Amino acid sequence: MSNDSSARIVAGLREWIAQAPPGARVPSNRALMAQYGASPVTVQKAVHALSALGLVESRPGVGTFVRATRTVRPPDYTWQTAALRPPRARLPTLATPLRDSTPDVIGLHAGYPDRELVPARLVRAALGRAARGDAALVKSPTAGLPELRAWFATELAEATPSGVTPPAPRDVVVLPGSQSGLSSIFRSLVGSGRPLLVESPGYWGAILAAAQAGVRVVPVPSGAGGPDPDELARAFEETGARVFYAQPNYANPTGAQWSPRLVEQVLDVVRAHGAFLVEDDWAHDFGIDTAARPVAPLDDAGHVVYLRSLTKSVSPAVRVAAVVARGPARDRILADRGAESMYVSGLLQAAALEVVTQPGWRTHLRDLRRALRARRDLLVDSLAEHVPDAHLDHVPPGGLNLWARLPDGTDTDRLARDCEAEGVLVVSGVEWFPAEPSGSFIRLNYAGPAPDRFPDAARLIGRALNRWTDR
Repeated sequence: MSNDSSARIVAGLREWIAQAPPGARVPSNRALMAQYGASPVTVQKAVHALSALGLVESRPGVGTFVRATRTVRPPDYTWQTAALRPPRARLPTLATPLRDSTPDVIGLHAGYPDRELVPARLVRAALGRAARGDAALVKSPTAGLPELRAWFATELAEATPSGVTPPAPRDVVVLPGSQSGLSSIFRSLVGSGRPLLVESPGYWGAILAAAQAGVRVVPVPSGAGGPDPDELARAFEETGARVFYAQPNYANPTGAQWSPRLVEQVLDVVRAHGAFLVEDDWAHDFGIDTAARPVAPLDDAGHVVYLRSLTKSVSPAVRVAAVVARGPARDRILADRGAESMYVSGLLQAAALEVVTQPGWRTHLRDLRRALRARRDLLVDSLAEHVPDAHLDHVPPGGLNLWARLPDGTDTDRLARDCEAEGVLVVSGVEWFPAEPSGSFIRLNYAGPAPDRFPDAARLIGRALNRWTDR
């Protein structure tokens, strides 16, 4: 039989199906062969065609039946509005620094270093060895692998001056990344509805974590040199807050590093108010012109809660961090972590420990310093040439970002959209302010991919800014 015969059977059955109720049995192949004078092969082709169209379904050993049609309608989620109640805070679905970009777009928005800045050989070897060991098969202790906790404690102990008791491995709690650590710290040490002092501008992830925890964020002005200690003292007095969150080394986004004098002043204020300083040492391994100087080694009375992550410096795939806290504060944070995630993958902990204890780790950090300096300076020079209206208060001595101020009145959200249309992703500074922005800023990451395209990126930013200024 010809294909025309198969098409004739399909057309005839479609008319029959249109009148048949859902679930009706289609005439057997023998009956169709007799009705249309067709061969078994032609009838089977027709039935397969109807099945592909979704009109019939075959049940082996039973027969072929008219498929029950379903009315396509949009799902109704309105019941969730009442069930969920209003959120404690309006949170973005996905913050700009977490967005993926396509290869044709120049990405100056990301919060993570490019893969060229990651110790790939060390990471791959460490993951392979960890996968062959017991860490891949057994539960990790809730507080973390003892050897990794000892490493974090030793890192701080080496910077502890004489006369100050260094932290012990017991004071360390390993985390699945510092972001989850911030959430635990805010829940454990601040509590829902209570005030938390935060640098302004400050890390967007901490602002979001605080909002999610129901914490009331109180901004403390901060700039190229760090926060004003007098303003910090006033904020403690006016709000009754007992926790101040800050990044003393290469702050995100400003790149500020506190001077030794400012460290002493902030510690004096914190101690005078019986409060905690949550020190987020996120960029410990990203020093360029200086080395990171943690505040935690200067305090042994439990005022400083220290947070350090290896995720950015080792690999984004190895989400391992630690919090170092003393006294009841440590116990509360550990209890929260046990309820939140029970424990951190032992395999990732073992891999992270091997990477940072290999001789090649120090070599990698030296190479990383040179690479970051070259990228930072190239982006600074490119901005000076192509975006003269972008003002840098200072060139950061470390970290991953430039914090550029634009002419007052610039709509940085609109500018970011215009830049994206031009083929470059930047981040509006609005996301780094816990209250109203003190000016028009954008944050530019110089650790992203394709540094050779930085001059092109600056040219595109300058073009978009000029159009905005003309308007």
